[in-house]
Amino acid sequence: MLVCFAALAFTGLHAVASPLPSYDLLLKGGHIIDDKNHIDEVMDVAIKDGKIARVAPHIPRTDALKSIDLHGLYVTPGLIDIHVHVYAGTGERGSYAGDNSVPPDGFTFRVGVTTVVDAGCSGWRNFEDFKQRIIDRSKTRVFAMLNIVGSGMRGPLYEQNTADMDGEATAAMALKYPQTIVGIKTAHFEGLEWTPVEQAVIAGTLANIPVMVDFGRDQPTRPIYDLMTKKLRPGDIYTHMYSGLRHEQDPTTLGPSAALIEGRKRGIYFDVGQGGGSFKWSLAIPMIKDGFIPDSISTDLHITSMNGAMKDELNVADKILAVGVPLNQVVAEMTSHPAHEIKHEELGNLSVGSIADIAVLRLENGNFGFTDMVNSRLHGKQKLLCELTIKDGKIVYDLNGISADLWNAAPDPNAKEASRWTTLAPRPGVEAH
Repeated sequence: MLVCFAALAFTGLHAVASPLPSYDLLLKGGHIIDDKNHIDEVMDVAIKDGKIARVAPHIPRTDALKSIDLHGLYVTPGLIDIHVHVYAGTGERGSYAGDNSVPPDGFTFRVGVTTVVDAGCSGWRNFEDFKQRIIDRSKTRVFAMLNIVGSGMRGPLYEQNTADMDGEATAAMALKYPQTIVGIKTAHFEGLEWTPVEQAVIAGTLANIPVMVDFGRDQPTRPIYDLMTKKLRPGDIYTHMYSGLRHEQDPTTLGPSAALIEGRKRGIYFDVGQGGGSFKWSLAIPMIKDGFIPDSISTDLHITSMNGAMKDELNVADKILAVGVPLNQVVAEMTSHPAHEIKHEELGNLSVGSIADIAVLRLENGNFGFTDMVNSRLHGKQKLLCELTIKDGKIVYDLNGISADLWNAAPDPNAKEASRWTTLAPRPGVEAH
C-alpha cells in the first residue's frame, strides 16, 4: 500500500507541474521598424533561444518568461555600423592597429549597435592577431574588411607602400575566414597611381566580397569619375560621401557630382563614414535635398572622432534625420541596407527565425545641435536615444532598467529561468547559466 501511495503522490506532483512559457522574452507594444519585412507599426516581438520566434499585434504576456513594456518606443533590428576601427590593445602608438582604435564593446550596445565592421585596421599579415585579440573576445559581433596593405592601417610608412599591396595574398586570407572577413578596404593613399584600388578590386573579385574605398588624397591622375565609372564594381562601397575632399559635390548645382551620379547608376553604394573629418553640412544638406541620400550610415569610430563632431552611430543618424530623411529610411540605412552591402542578410531584420539582435530606441523631441567636420552647427528637433539592446536574444544594455523588476515587487516564479536572457553578467544571488 505504501508503495502505491508513493507512486500516486509522485504522479500527482508531475500532474500539477507547470510547463515553462513558450518564449524567453516578449517585447510588448513597441513601434517596429523593419525595412526588410516592410513593417512600420506597433506590434509585439517574441524571442526564443536567441531567435525571433513571432511578430504579431497581440501576444499574451503569459506566453513568455519575461515581458517588457515598450509603449512609446521604437523597436528595430540591431544596428550595423560598417565603418569602425576596433583593432585596439596592441600598444602601437599612433596606429589604427593600436592606440587609435577602441575596444568595440564599450561603444556599441549603448547606442543599439550589435554588429560592427572594422574597416581596414588589419591586413593579411596581422589579421589573425586582430582576430584572436579582439574579434574572438568581443560580445559585439565584429566583422572585418582587410586592408589592401598587408601590414594594415599603421600610418604613412605602411599605408603608402605599394609593394605591400597584394590582391592575391589579401584574397587568400579572406577566403580562409569567409565568415568573418566581409570586404577589402583601401584608405589614406596619397600617391598618383591606382595601385591600391586595383589590387583591392583583385582581392574583392577573388574572394567575392565588396571593396570599401576611402579615396585618400585627391590627385588629378586618379579622378573620382574614373573611380566610379572604370575602377569599382557594382556592390563596392564609397565611404565619406559627404566629405567634399574629392569632388563629391557639383560646384554649380551643389548636388552630387557627375561621378557620384554615375556611380550610383552602376550600383556602387554610398556610405556616410563621418569620422573626424569626413562630413560637411555644406555638402550633406544640398545633396540630401537633391535626393542623394546615404545607402548606409556609419561612424568611422576611433579615438578622435568619438569625442569630436561624430559622437556615435545614433548621433550620425540624428544628422541625417535632421536634414529631412524619414525615420524609417534612416533605420533602414543602419539595418537592412548595411547587412545587404556586406552580404550578411541574415542580420538587419526581425524575420521569424532570424538572430534576435534588437535595438529599442526613444525619439526625443526638443532643441538639439549637430556639428560637422568644420565645427558648423545644424539645429534639429529630434534625437534618438537607445533604451535597450538585445544581442542573440539576450539583453546586453538597459539604460533605464525597463527590463528589471521593481525592487519591492513580489518574487517572479520565472525569474531564475528568465535571468539567462535578461542579465549580461551574473548577479549575486542569481544562479549563472
